Amino acid sequence: MKVAFATQDLKRVDAHFGWAKNIAIYEIGPEGHEFIEAIEFDGDLKEDGNEDKLAPKIDAIKDCAILYVAAIGGSGAARVVANNIHPMKVNQPEEISDLLAKLEEVLRGVPPPWLRKALSKGKERALDFEE
Repeated sequence: MKVAFATQDLKRVDAHFGWAKNIAIYEIGPEGHEFIEAIEFDGDLKEDGNEDKLAPKIDAIKDCAILYVAAIGGSGAARVVANNIHPMKVNQPEEISDLLAKLEEVLRGVPPPWLRKALSKGKERALDFEE
């Protein structure tokens, strides 16, 4: 599954989603993770109620299952959730590598229901109604 991180320095989750200069995207599974890409955003990213700045970010993470942020506004959170992306807020800046390690450990065990749902993002659900 793909996971996105709102970051200013590409090392830590330290950015509000709307103001984030970068979004780092990783592919992660129980056996490890791989860096996919960093998407840089420019222009006026300051807090200003400008909802237009969210559209390119939502588009950039649309195939991610989880988004880690330092903060996210109500409108941004609603748009992220509407795209079946689970937002995760960190209370203080955290190293992306630490968050990836914690997530890998959870994936090796029995993930909670919200994470099992996130893992199925982009996969076709097969429903057998004959059983």
